Amino acid sequence: MQGSVRRALVTLASAGLIAALLSAGAPTAFAGSDQTYLVLYRATAVPTDAGSKVTRAGGQLIASYGAIGVAVARSSSPTFKSTLERDARVAAVAATAGNGFQLRDDPAPNDETADPATPAAGSDSEPLAGLQWDMAQIHAFEAHDINGGSSDVVVGDIDTGLDFTHPDLAPNYSAGNSTDCTSGAPAPLNVGNDANGHGTHTAGTIAAAVNGIGIAGVAPNVKIAGIKAGNDSGFFFPEAVVCAFVWAGSHHIDVTNNSYFADPWLFNCKNDKAQKAIYSAEQRAIRYAMSQGTVVVAAAGNQADDLAHPTADATSPDDTTPVVRDITNACAVVPTEVPGVVGVSATGNTGIKSFYSSYGVGAVDVAAPGGDSRLGITAAAPNGRVLSTFPAALPCARKVVDVSGATYCYLQGTSMASPHVAGVAALVRSVHPGWSAGAVSAQLGSTADPLACPPDLSIYAFFPALDNGAPQTCTGGAGATSFYGKGQVNALAALK
Repeated sequence: MQGSVRRALVTLASAGLIAALLSAGAPTAFAGSDQTYLVLYRATAVPTDAGSKVTRAGGQLIASYGAIGVAVARSSSPTFKSTLERDARVAAVAATAGNGFQLRDDPAPNDETADPATPAAGSDSEPLAGLQWDMAQIHAFEAHDINGGSSDVVVGDIDTGLDFTHPDLAPNYSAGNSTDCTSGAPAPLNVGNDANGHGTHTAGTIAAAVNGIGIAGVAPNVKIAGIKAGNDSGFFFPEAVVCAFVWAGSHHIDVTNNSYFADPWLFNCKNDKAQKAIYSAEQRAIRYAMSQGTVVVAAAGNQADDLAHPTADATSPDDTTPVVRDITNACAVVPTEVPGVVGVSATGNTGIKSFYSSYGVGAVDVAAPGGDSRLGITAAAPNGRVLSTFPAALPCARKVVDVSGATYCYLQGTSMASPHVAGVAALVRSVHPGWSAGAVSAQLGSTADPLACPPDLSIYAFFPALDNGAPQTCTGGAGATSFYGKGQVNALAALK
């Protein structure tokens, strides 16, 4: 992979080590001639003869998502794409080989009769709670005295899977709402599904249980579902992302956390037919989930880019050899910039935007702790990073083992910020199970702590935007800035 910082922030060998600026090569997505395709139909329905049409074109139908008019197919025929596109009902056919975006970080709504939200008092007495500066920063421990979430609320962590045997996650694991979407079609989520560690880390921030072990999540009483859309190398292929959101919508998942980007291009430009088809398919899936009541929360990214004013993309295609290209606002990042998605930037323990975090008016709605190993070193956060659950078998540069033997790891990135917001959304949904996704999202912003732009932006001079080299600039007043959106989420205030 190129884009060393974004890679450094998430995979195991470089988990959270943005400061080290490690770079790593991305594996080829498909080694043979067999290719996976997204088939985007003009109507939001899949024709009944789609399977036979795919077969006659020399392919195999992998999955059919009738609710959004998208099918996943596989073929080795060089004429498969052109043959299908001759069907007037087909808007576009896009190959997805290599169309995965590798992780770059340190590693239907319930009705008012749902089980009530219950407190999770004592969360600040968990053995490793003293290391959770992030929870203190958003007043999560105080919120738990009022509400630790409802067991009827499910958060779907769309990620690299999760170690559901981890003792801090096992009590809250929802097997029935979990799945492996990496093939493009739902499959059982098996033991050992997270060989990357990223998904287990984000899941712990959301819903680590208050059980006398390790840490406490933002919403320690809610259920956590693993929706595996990222493979073990941290690539999120379009067919997996589509599958994940349709699964979330059809299973009425209350909230999804999305600490990734899904495309071969950092910025997905709609003037390119293949990129537009992928964007449209993913957007349809996301909109479907939201229409079923799912609150969609997503990380802003670790490029230090102003997403509202993109001018260049030097990262894409990130699965092969990146080529610098001029871009405009016609190019968007998925899922962060899909309308209705709650975009999240990262802060460190000093309360300012993390040096690596992307930002932008309209792209970032709120901020949350993601860690900062350069500008966020404090007594409470001596390495600047966020501690959360981690698979015991995987290496971690900054590992902590609880007295119980449970394993935790320090990572940093907007991937670590997003699950804090997903957790607060789960608390809100627990108290207001009948609220729409839009109402929950609005509550996150209206109760956030307003933050003003840092008075001295020269502190970011050492880390200009990775794609166009522009200096980081913050605009707007407190409560409406390009760095923080409405401000940093406040779990306690969100419950009032």
